[in-house]
Amino acid sequence: MQLYTVDLYEQIALPKAGEGGTLTVFAPRENGELEKKRRPMALVVPGGGYAMVSEREGEPVALRLLAEGFVVGVLSYSVQKSFPVPFVEAAMAAAYLREHAEELGGSERLCVFGFSAGGHLAGMLSVLQRDPALSILKEHLPFARPDAAVLCYPVVTLGGFTHAGTAEVISGGEEGLRARLSLENAVKRDAVPAFLWHTVEDAAVPVENTLLLAAAYRRAKVPFELHLFERGVHGLALADGETANGRDAFFNEEAQAWLPLALAWLRLRGFAVR
Repeated sequence: MQLYTVDLYEQIALPKAGEGGTLTVFAPRENGELEKKRRPMALVVPGGGYAMVSEREGEPVALRLLAEGFVVGVLSYSVQKSFPVPFVEAAMAAAYLREHAEELGGSERLCVFGFSAGGHLAGMLSVLQRDPALSILKEHLPFARPDAAVLCYPVVTLGGFTHAGTAEVISGGEEGLRARLSLENAVKRDAVPAFLWHTVEDAAVPVENTLLLAAAYRRAKVPFELHLFERGVHGLALADGETANGRDAFFNEEAQAWLPLALAWLRLRGFAVR
């Protein structure tokens, strides 16, 4: 297996804007005894309220996706930084995976997986591709658009149903940015198709976030799939023993279904090992 970490600012040749902006890549190594394959790619964006980057929503998810045949990159973005710093870092990560697909054994298909605040970041990458903030990527920009998004209990709105800490950090307290970065306001016909899931009991990021985004996708006639689980706390990650780490509240057999459901949806969209 190939396992390495790159500094995205160095790769894209941009001045450093935060302490993050690194990508850890997990990819199968070519083996002369096995047929050469081209694998779909996944960019994993953990949550943490833009105040930290959750390890539970990073490497464990990457290893599961690797086992399912994906080339995976886990983004460690700069925290306590307002827009557009994390947004540009996410776009750099997507561009890096696409531009290095050949050497990684990747195909042309790239999905972004985002959790909580990372779901907001992945959502921005999916619906704000025309935002002027990304012009800094220059010739790399065409490679930064994912083909699909899997948004897991995402922060969507910076309005009434938001997670206060997430909204405050990414907006820098600017009221004008709150409206601009509320994803339900930004969905247009060219938004990336999305798989959405949430738990109705989520007390940290209300389920209304996902419902608002689903309604916006519906109005814009963009393909999406929505799954709501009745029970479950915020931050379930894989909802299994690995990411629960002994905490009963984070083990949820019903919600564990989100990953097989998401993988089935992705296969219908052409995400397959070839």
